[in-house]
Amino acid sequence: MKGVITQVRSYERGVQLLMVNQFTINLGFYMLMPYLAAHLSGTLGLAGWLVGFVLGVRNFSQQGMFLVGGTLADRFGYKPLIVAGCVLRTAGFATLGLVESLPALLAASAATGFAGALFNPAVRAYLAADAGERRVEAFALFNVFYQAGILLGPLVGMVLTGVDFRVTCLVSAGIFALLSIVQIRALPPRRADDTDVRDGEGRRTSTLVQWRSVLANRPFLLFSAAMIGSYVLTFQVYLALPLAVRQVGGDGEFGTAAVALLFAVSGLGTILFQTRVTAWCRARTEPGRALSWGLAVMGLAFLPLLVATAIPVPDSGVGRWALAAVPPAIAALLLALGTMIAYPFEMDTIVRLSGDRLVATHYGLYNTICGIGITLGNLLTGAALDAARKAGVSALPWFALFALGMACAAALGVLHRTGRLAAPAVREARPATATA
Repeated sequence: MKGVITQVRSYERGVQLLMVNQFTINLGFYMLMPYLAAHLSGTLGLAGWLVGFVLGVRNFSQQGMFLVGGTLADRFGYKPLIVAGCVLRTAGFATLGLVESLPALLAASAATGFAGALFNPAVRAYLAADAGERRVEAFALFNVFYQAGILLGPLVGMVLTGVDFRVTCLVSAGIFALLSIVQIRALPPRRADDTDVRDGEGRRTSTLVQWRSVLANRPFLLFSAAMIGSYVLTFQVYLALPLAVRQVGGDGEFGTAAVALLFAVSGLGTILFQTRVTAWCRARTEPGRALSWGLAVMGLAFLPLLVATAIPVPDSGVGRWALAAVPPAIAALLLALGTMIAYPFEMDTIVRLSGDRLVATHYGLYNTICGIGITLGNLLTGAALDAARKAGVSALPWFALFALGMACAAALGVLHRTGRLAAPAVREARPATATA
């Protein structure tokens, strides 16, 4: 960890602050969100479908609005969008802890989601701009802080929720309020090149023109489509892997501990090895090939579960516990490794394919595309799990996920070999004109 801190200190103040901000953002978010469903269904007594609806509104308002957030960041600057997102999430989390009516809960849930859509593309575009040629290393460090917040957040939330869920909400809101103040005072202003949102005569272009420019970037769209599989696969730490643990290990204390092990393995692995993995890949291969390697490792993560389906399940004892915990834990570790390999190069590739133009808008559209892919992928994964259980073919979902990883790895390999992941030709400089 000392080496990580040393690397962070080698960057400008803006990059350093963004690293700490992301840790704190994830700390505040994950101390609350894992316990929200229990609060809605238990304390407030909402029906299951209403709980799903409230949570779905949050997810939709974030995934569906990433493009809007990225567009606004390119037009008005990165810092205002980062601050606005933190302020909005402060209000949303405080409201979740103080209200009980369904309309107010829906509004608060939508606000917390839209807040993420505002600051996420802006943070990544800001980081890419300030890190310059050291983008890959910066995003590797960023992922360390990102995962540290995810790892610590639920632990803090468990303690606070043990007192009262409202305390969790107010503490989380306080964290985002403090973040807002710190960023207003300490985060240096940073914005995209003003020519990105102006035409050849210096007039500000419309949002539709901005979007058409991004949608016309065919290599970027192909890359986004190929990367959807990585998000579907990594999300299985929250969906298929816990279900696999509980199917064999049960819903008791052992099952709970084994599920917790999945997240510990994933988070700690990233914190300890992310920068080393990135340095190893940079020294040995090109970014496009590293992306393909990362997706292949993610696909291979499901082979231990595939093999485990051929092993008879012991009735009880250490053998049953090992079968319940070990294959999913290995899968979680390999998924984390695949992400460590791919993530820094993934973030860098988006910037390169954008040609350093409308970077936040590209990040926003990328997140929206992958968010839609996660939703569809989870529906198909859930259907595969149900079909496998009914048909008695337990290997089906694991083989399908393995095949998805291999297919996406192959697609990225093709994009790399055909030069579609290379940076576009440098655009010609526009003549300086007066602002309209």
